Amino acid sequence: MPPSLMPGKPWPLGATYDGYGVNFAVFSANATRIDLCLFDEAGRRETARLQLPEYTDEIWHGYLPEAEPGLLYGFRAFGPYEPLRGHRFNPHKLLIDPYARELSNDIRWTDALFGYRVHSPRADLSFDRRDSASAMPKCRVVEGRRRMADVSPDIAPEDMIVVEAHVRGLSMKRSGVPEIQRGTFRAMSDPRFIEYLVRLGVTTLELLPVQSFVTDRFLIERGVTNYWGYNTLSFFAPQLSYVGRGRADDFSAAVRKLHRAGIEVIMDVVYNHTCEGNELGPVFCYRGLDNASYYRLVPGNERHYINDTGCGNTLNLSHPRVLQMVLDSLRYWVTEFGIDGFRFDLAVILARENYGYDQRSGFLDAIMQDPVLSTRKLIAEPWDPGPGGYQTGNFPPGFMEWNDKFRDTTRRFWRGDAKMQGDMAARLAGSGDLFDKSGRRPWASVNFVTAHDGFTLMDLVSYAQRHNEANMEDGRDGAQENYSSDWGTEGPTDDTGIVATRDRIRRSIMATMLLSHGTPMLLAGDEFGQTQNGNNNVYCQDNDISWLDWSLLKTPRGRAMYDFTTRLTSLRKTHPSLRTSRYMHGRHKLRPDLPDIAWFNVSGEPMSVDDWNSDDLRVVGVRRAAGKGEELDITCLFLNPGSNDVSCVLPGPDGEWVLLISSAEENSDEVQVTKSPGGRSVVLVAAHSVALFRLNLAGTDTSTRNA
Repeated sequence: MPPSLMPGKPWPLGATYDGYGVNFAVFSANATRIDLCLFDEAGRRETARLQLPEYTDEIWHGYLPEAEPGLLYGFRAFGPYEPLRGHRFNPHKLLIDPYARELSNDIRWTDALFGYRVHSPRADLSFDRRDSASAMPKCRVVEGRRRMADVSPDIAPEDMIVVEAHVRGLSMKRSGVPEIQRGTFRAMSDPRFIEYLVRLGVTTLELLPVQSFVTDRFLIERGVTNYWGYNTLSFFAPQLSYVGRGRADDFSAAVRKLHRAGIEVIMDVVYNHTCEGNELGPVFCYRGLDNASYYRLVPGNERHYINDTGCGNTLNLSHPRVLQMVLDSLRYWVTEFGIDGFRFDLAVILARENYGYDQRSGFLDAIMQDPVLSTRKLIAEPWDPGPGGYQTGNFPPGFMEWNDKFRDTTRRFWRGDAKMQGDMAARLAGSGDLFDKSGRRPWASVNFVTAHDGFTLMDLVSYAQRHNEANMEDGRDGAQENYSSDWGTEGPTDDTGIVATRDRIRRSIMATMLLSHGTPMLLAGDEFGQTQNGNNNVYCQDNDISWLDWSLLKTPRGRAMYDFTTRLTSLRKTHPSLRTSRYMHGRHKLRPDLPDIAWFNVSGEPMSVDDWNSDDLRVVGVRRAAGKGEELDITCLFLNPGSNDVSCVLPGPDGEWVLLISSAEENSDEVQVTKSPGGRSVVLVAAHSVALFRLNLAGTDTSTRNA
């Protein structure tokens, strides 16, 4: 006898096991009926189809007695198929639960996944009656996770040093990790990997998307894949390939172990669109449950989707149930997995109402008043392809933002572009021109030069042009302007002069980022010379092009860069003047002769208007001071993007200065101020005791006793 459903409750949404059975609840404002479909353990055979018996406040719900965790299920939604009015119900298509905590398998591409007849002359206005169940993943009922005791490191924002990484790319080429674990959450738990992060000095691991995602059909047909994961299928279920042969709990276990080592974990999340694409896309979930509610449709032409994302559709966060789903999802990853924060992909879309971007949008207001989410690290990618889509510096207090102006200014400065000293100074000081308002702090600026989207640091100094041929898009994809230089030869070279220049500029860029006010973010692998062979858009490359090549750490160049980076992170943590929690404007004086920040030219004199605007004088010199009373930390930083040595006079206060680091030298532990390796370098010194001396910016000092 087939099972039968009791009325159940309209909350919580999703499938909830209470020890006696499972309650199912799913939102749809426009469906006329929703069926619950049950499957055998293999997910191949539909064993029962049960109509959800109740409809309360636009929630369809029912309770299945004696059902247990592990049960596989899906939904079928009935209603009008009227694309011109925005409705695309098709009960022949199995739908995943928007709140599914686990999925049984990946999508198997077939024409049956589309609600219309593919290749029909009527396109999406036609109707397809093939059953899609055999090609669809099934939802799995899970028992509520009992999280083990876990205490977040709770890193102060001004102390954060972030590294951005990809779960799979981290371990696919890491020796010592069993092959069965490579590319999975479990590999993140490897003690050697965690120890590596600790030695590197990072406080926060930011992961590319780990929520379940789909590889588009056209990518598979092209022989590539969706490597990055910015194509979400389920906002609650972990990506199956990252679970591997383990369990979803492997992710929470990895987070716990990272926490014990003092490292936070931040997730990159994609709530701006889904993997269902535009009107010619497949039916997996949201389109089939209630297309007109879940997506933003073109007013008066509801057949088509507003495509502010450039990905075919835009999730409708103006709808209260869609907004609820996003907030429930975020809280789920915090409470069930221990996540410390989120980086929101194309965040402007999340805050765009019908009239445009709004700092007081429903999403931003909701997240900032949420007692759980408002305490997490919240990072916005403050741009999107839509109207008014560039909003860097315009997110509300409480949010950090990726700062693309820091990226572009730093790249252009070290490439040697003229008149960059003013912009570079603003970035060194935490980009107060963008963020110093409403009580925001310097850490609101996430300072990065490289990220997953673009060149690696090694490629930034090795290629003047993108080389994306492997993506099978005729080299047209990826950013055309990268503010990069090959310094004489495109790609790898044996020319020792070019190699030396590239390595020095890599060190200088890394030093600029880690010695600036704001929150530094490294791209994983930059610290040992990771290359993508000039590909600046590896979104579809799940192979040697994108996987971290840990063997580079064993090379002299790789080890030298790693050692230099760890020295920088250590200096940042040691010197308060390098990681201030408040903006410095030069108005606050720690002593009568010592403002918190001051800018100097090569003669040790305050920068004049002519200095700031000079084509010839490009050196930036800044002295910063932090602390109270006698416990003062005073550092002086000089940046010289030119090719020649520049003799710089250190400003007051009079005293002895200690050379902390010079990017002109490969091994920072062996820096001697008597060496003269040339320009294009960064020098950091700290006040120690007495006597002003002359310091050559590249490391040369002919008149100074070495402190």
